[in-house]
Amino acid sequence: MRKAGCFLFALVITALIAGAAWLAFGWYSSGPVEEETAFTVPSGATLSSAAGKLEAEGHIHSAEAFLLRAKIFGGGEPIKAGEFRLPAGASPSRILTALQAGDVIRRFITIPEGFPSALVHDRLMGEDLLTGEIAVPDEGTILPATYDFERGESRQAVLDRMQNAMTQTLADLWPTRTDRSVVETPSDAVILASIVEKETGVPEERRMVAGLYSNRIRQGIMLQADPTIIYPITKGRPLGRRIRQSEIQAINDYNTYTLVGLPKGPIANPGREALAAVLDPAETEALFMVADGSGGHAFATTNAEHNANVEKWYALRRERGEM
Repeated sequence: MRKAGCFLFALVITALIAGAAWLAFGWYSSGPVEEETAFTVPSGATLSSAAGKLEAEGHIHSAEAFLLRAKIFGGGEPIKAGEFRLPAGASPSRILTALQAGDVIRRFITIPEGFPSALVHDRLMGEDLLTGEIAVPDEGTILPATYDFERGESRQAVLDRMQNAMTQTLADLWPTRTDRSVVETPSDAVILASIVEKETGVPEERRMVAGLYSNRIRQGIMLQADPTIIYPITKGRPLGRRIRQSEIQAINDYNTYTLVGLPKGPIANPGREALAAVLDPAETEALFMVADGSGGHAFATTNAEHNANVEKWYALRRERGEM
């Protein structure tokens, strides 16, 4: 009897060891998926529902076995919602760690400097991995930058981050305003910066262009910025043709060829550097500028200098066959 009891005890111990080994092997061994894949945990999902989804998508062999092992080896941390990148052959242990850590896949959307709000709206609505509807945001309320987002996130949430970034940037930059700046309010800074942004694609020119426009405003001279003619026609979208003489002469709240000072609102979403430029413009006496053929501008203090620069520009265009 004593020998039989010892034998039975040994069998139980062996079975327990074998069971533990089976549980551990199934928890830490490689999974069935042979390549890196993405797995999405819906908002509000439980570990049980996530396990069923993992089994259905082939990431694990059995949801029941996964849940049993998770209870023994996995700890009690809740899983997070989001999209996760699971490596090839991810073990159940590795999968649960990923879901609990919340290290979700981040995706990115870029808003270029000088992008009008109509195109911001188009870009957000065109991102298939975002959800929900948004209205076209107010012009000048978006800070151009690259923003990250998660699959399934709402477009409104991403838009809110873009607008909060602009609010914070304005608050950070406003104390840098110098006595050369002509803007009296942050709103005016956005308006003038939007014109600077649309007038030059050369980063090094921003402060010079801001200085030129500041001089014109200070002296009561019309800004005569072509993009302000186009904005009320297209709301920032490309015009796709030359500006007509009738449009140059149009009287409205934006056209700086027929009004003195700033237009009634921004004509685009200016970036941080353009905002900084109008708050601390270059010290210059320039009042005129014209394209110089290299992507930048030739600046002039007098009308005679400006006319000479214009002639050089026209000569270059004729040489290129553009006139």
